[in-house]
Amino acid sequence: MLSRARLAPLALWALMLGFVLIAPAFLYPVFVMQLLCFALFACAFNLLIGFTGLLSFGHAAFFGGAAYIAGHVIKMWGFPPLLGIITGALFAAALGWVVGSLAIRRQGIYFAMITLALAQIVFFFVLQMPFTGGEDGLQGIPRGYLLGFIDLNQPLAMYYFVAAVFLVGFLLIYRIIHSPFGQVLQAIRENEPRALSLGYNVDRFKLLAFVLSAGLSGLAGSTKALVFQFASLTDAHWQMSGEVILMTLLGGMGTIFGPVVGAFIVVALQHVLSGIGSWVQVVIGGTFIACVLLFRRGIVGELARLLRISSL
Repeated sequence: MLSRARLAPLALWALMLGFVLIAPAFLYPVFVMQLLCFALFACAFNLLIGFTGLLSFGHAAFFGGAAYIAGHVIKMWGFPPLLGIITGALFAAALGWVVGSLAIRRQGIYFAMITLALAQIVFFFVLQMPFTGGEDGLQGIPRGYLLGFIDLNQPLAMYYFVAAVFLVGFLLIYRIIHSPFGQVLQAIRENEPRALSLGYNVDRFKLLAFVLSAGLSGLAGSTKALVFQFASLTDAHWQMSGEVILMTLLGGMGTIFGPVVGAFIVVALQHVLSGIGSWVQVVIGGTFIACVLLFRRGIVGELARLLRISSL
């Protein structure tokens, strides 16, 4: 008989997979695709803050930068969609190496401020470069054909492609967390001086975690650009970095499924309350405050505590 510690994660896996498979039957596919892109973005960010202990205020640079690069190579260079989003993810990983190499020289709030400053430089380039479309954004990104014969202009084909990208990204993050590499990252989060004294090259591990997080964030941004056939300044704005922090903390920082839950809540509130205009941010902020006061570990974190499970 399965113990509670194993049954709860299996139940969450089954619930998530079931939702991903049947969601188009009762929800608007574009909404669910947006949800999956942001869920992957939040999971990638959680790999850095939740399992390495590094707070980045500049992850929008990787999310938005990859969206523009993927959109450009697909639209102007004729890349197929799969190769386009991989190109965007690789660009984000390379940008993450540059940003991370500079940022990891400092800790705490100084690390966060460096990531924010460098992300604003990326935002400036996105605004000024001729191929990005400036304030109008990069429009008309074609979805094309997956593997040469699957028409991604068909809603269900596009949906299951996005679902596959999300599941691959999520499984990769899950494997990283449960690998020896992931255990070292958590050791750095808990006690960096002790990890250093054990002989680990802490800066190298932190940089690799930063690059992986940036690349997976870029994968999410590239996929979102393909879904909406559009890359905008909003994707690279500092507010996007704030939103992914909100999603992660709301669901549960340092948990596996928490960012997915947090992304679902934030994206759902944005859609349901879109009719009230800018007041939607007030409602989301109030929801966040209430959850922080009632669920200090996040929703999934508190659920794990109640069930006395070490990790969900």
